[in-house]
Amino acid sequence: MSSPTPDALLGPADVRELAAALGVRPTKQRGQNFVIDANTVRRIVRTAGVRPEDVVVEVGPGLGSLTLALLEAAERVVAVEIDDVLAGALPATVAARMPERADRFALVHSDAMHVAELPGPAPTALVANLPYNVAVPVLLHMLDTFPSIERTLVMVQAEVADRLAAAPGSKVYGVPSVKAGWYAEVKRAGAIGRNVFWPAPNVDSGLVSLVRRTEPVRTTATKREVFAVVDAAFAQRRKTLRAALAGWAGSAAAAEDALVAAGVSPQARGESLTVEEFARIAEHRRAADADRPGEPERAEERPEGRPVEQPAD
Repeated sequence: MSSPTPDALLGPADVRELAAALGVRPTKQRGQNFVIDANTVRRIVRTAGVRPEDVVVEVGPGLGSLTLALLEAAERVVAVEIDDVLAGALPATVAARMPERADRFALVHSDAMHVAELPGPAPTALVANLPYNVAVPVLLHMLDTFPSIERTLVMVQAEVADRLAAAPGSKVYGVPSVKAGWYAEVKRAGAIGRNVFWPAPNVDSGLVSLVRRTEPVRTTATKREVFAVVDAAFAQRRKTLRAALAGWAGSAAAAEDALVAAGVSPQARGESLTVEEFARIAEHRRAADADRPGEPERAEERPEGRPVEQPAD
């Protein structure tokens, strides 16, 4: 494989020139903060452990800073971009700055939340600078839709990074922590300064590493059933689980029955439970429902593909 030219990556002047040529002004609505530092994107690629044989999917490539660094290291990169102007310009940027790798790049012009398939071989890694306002739903959607993704590294708002990587018992442990834990082993992988972005955001950023579980959570409950328990538990996180799960289970007594059967104290709170314990609660409630055929589906069970990030209080 031939090596890219030394100046292939985008620097601060390159990013601003590209943006000016395209008439692009970063918008808060789409959480656009473009990375302008080549050392930072190379650090992200190293931290992600991108291998020469990897097929990497990138969400929100913007002007292409991280895209070009990924193309230096991976076999193939597929970028998903919702913005019309940015999606239209990115293939030309790749062709101009890294022509020897242009045939290894593909663009999907779409909202990542609506992506159900990608061109070419199945992705093995996800590396992305995710827009802060949709980071958690997009991450969970991609992990759910593409089980071939083994390793993920995302750059997100530091507060979101803390929530994703939080362990049970932490004050910021919540819905994102448990749902990410359903798919992967999650940990913080570093911090990113504000001055590597244009425009500089008003918040700090962090890297989060997610390595796909080699074995899924062992349970007879479905993901939807488990996530329904998680949503209910954290919707009223200051309440005991007996009270918080009353609506989900049909009554406080039914919630207590499911908790006791799962080996969880009815007086515990959601922030103390592992994903495996949430799965056991869903499993035992499912068994109780099976004894009462004909019951309508509980309203608290959210449709697939709509994970909700709850505030951490």
